[in-house]
Amino acid sequence: MACSHPDFNLPDLTQPSPPSTPPSLPSHQRCRPSDATKGLFVALLGGGLPAGFVGLFCRMAYQASHLPSLELLIYRCLFHLPIALLLKLRGDPLLGPPDVRRRAFFHAVLNVLSIGCAYTAVQMVPAGNAATVRKGSSTISSALLALCLESQGLSSYDWCGLLGSTLGLIIIVGPGLGTLQEGTTGLYTALGYVLAFLGGLALSLGLLVYHSLHFPSCLLTVAFLFGLVGLLASVPGLFVLQTPVLPKDPLSWICVGAVGILSLVSFVCVSYAVTKAPPALVCAVLHSEVVVALMLQYYVLYETVAPSDITGAGVILGSIVIITARNLSCEKEGQVEE
Repeated sequence: MACSHPDFNLPDLTQPSPPSTPPSLPSHQRCRPSDATKGLFVALLGGGLPAGFVGLFCRMAYQASHLPSLELLIYRCLFHLPIALLLKLRGDPLLGPPDVRRRAFFHAVLNVLSIGCAYTAVQMVPAGNAATVRKGSSTISSALLALCLESQGLSSYDWCGLLGSTLGLIIIVGPGLGTLQEGTTGLYTALGYVLAFLGGLALSLGLLVYHSLHFPSCLLTVAFLFGLVGLLASVPGLFVLQTPVLPKDPLSWICVGAVGILSLVSFVCVSYAVTKAPPALVCAVLHSEVVVALMLQYYVLYETVAPSDITGAGVILGSIVIITARNLSCEKEGQVEE
């Protein structure tokens, strides 16, 4: 008789075991987007797309009332000053902690230079071309800085996307640079491209400086400092270099308000994105501003868009897809990302 003691009831190894069903992951182990993915999407939707409309409203304000670029910068800075109330409510110093105050001011100066050059370039060259040169300059500068910093190392897919986006910018701007007119008109146009290039260079340096700032209320502090430094620099410069003009009609005031609101949204989103993703990738994703600016240049401003512009915009969009797809990843909730 076979033994019926429980300890001797061994499993029948000759029968196949039923397939095991993997247990469902607990809620704390489910996948969520990585920080880099969040940063790139914020830069794309909140930074690049609103910024594409800024050039349009700047051009419309200039055509309606001949508002100078420094005056537009002053109006934009006024939208940043109410952030001081939020800092006061939080009990944080307006100028930031003393140990990082110099870098925070340097970041504000770089951003003011970048925006001032961009607004001036938009009045000299088509809005789409100005945005193209500025974003291309910022991407190339950020990529070169990434080569020099180990903490900003990029993968081969990232470099492929960066090179593709730069190629798209060259396709858009190259034919226009080769047909510059001689004389005053050509010099005026070339100066606009130079200012756009300098604006992109200042933008990349500003993002790198902001990436090194780590203190509570950092985003609010740099946003307020941008408004403060911008007013201190642009108000004297307006009366020395340009002539103040009061907006003449409601359309000009609407354009001024749109520039201030959209620029503030873009500034906050880009500053947040650069804390989550490398500045070089953020600059590449911001090339969506170029595509939006070219569309508005054709459909709203009725300015010519060449086939090379369309081709370059397609290359830029493809590069953005490569960069975002490469950095789309998920990590388990509660897991620390390396």
